[in-house]
Amino acid sequence: MSSVKTRALTALLSWFGRMPTANRLRIGAALGWIAMRVAKRRVHIVRTNIGLCFPGEPVAVRERWVRAHMRALAQSFVDRGVLWFGTREAIDAMIEVRGFEHVPPLRAAKRPIIFLAPHFVGLDAAATILTIKVEAGATMYTPQSDPDIDAIVRAGRGRFNDIHLVSRKEGIRGLIRHLRADRPLYYLPDMDFGREGSIFVPFFGIPAATIPATAQIARKFDAAVLPVIETWDPETGRYLVEVLPPMTDFPGDDSLEDATARLNRDLEDWVRARPSQYYWVHRRFKTRPPGEPKIY
Repeated sequence: MSSVKTRALTALLSWFGRMPTANRLRIGAALGWIAMRVAKRRVHIVRTNIGLCFPGEPVAVRERWVRAHMRALAQSFVDRGVLWFGTREAIDAMIEVRGFEHVPPLRAAKRPIIFLAPHFVGLDAAATILTIKVEAGATMYTPQSDPDIDAIVRAGRGRFNDIHLVSRKEGIRGLIRHLRADRPLYYLPDMDFGREGSIFVPFFGIPAATIPATAQIARKFDAAVLPVIETWDPETGRYLVEVLPPMTDFPGDDSLEDATARLNRDLEDWVRARPSQYYWVHRRFKTRPPGEPKIY
């Protein structure tokens, strides 16, 4: 943690963390404007994803969502300054939590918990507030290619309480070890990690390579699956983190494929409620079924 780059990024994020909300919003807006004009490849991915998932929407509406997404994405970077370096008071002022009352009864009953956290731009806000409210937990983590940045991200995400970051190289087994130790899992179900271990289930009507681990773990350990959905308010700069009730009859008697398809259908509903704030910058449809052409 001693390189010039590390010190510079730490200083920048710490500065963001000390800023008044209005100043952070101005910087986020400026970075979003710049990203629309500089990050052409990422904007293309966002535009492609939104076009695939919302083909019936007018082009003007989809373009407005593209701009709003890049704005929100830029703000999520700025706001990590608060999440990773700001005071507890600043974090509490920035994040409202609803639905956490579902958690204590499950913890008291020693019921395994999976916080199901799809990729919305407020993902780090939800992760931070839950690590404050839950005394222990574990989540899957993809190491950053730059070790200096990786160190900052790991320190920020493990800042509060007894939080374990499981490298994706360890796979699901690493998460299960913590579930058995009575640590809730914060699990992200909706990234494309290639063909190995994935099944193709529809997402907005498009076959998407999806890891069926949520249904597998829930079935094996009788885990309660609580969706966690975040919404960022561009007017106030605050995040609403909603912990939804445990999913009923999941996976039940459904096959892993049917249960995973059910998750994707639920995710579609959550995305439609905040269409510009899903993580469209990810190449969600990168892996294609045999014989299908590449999308990006």
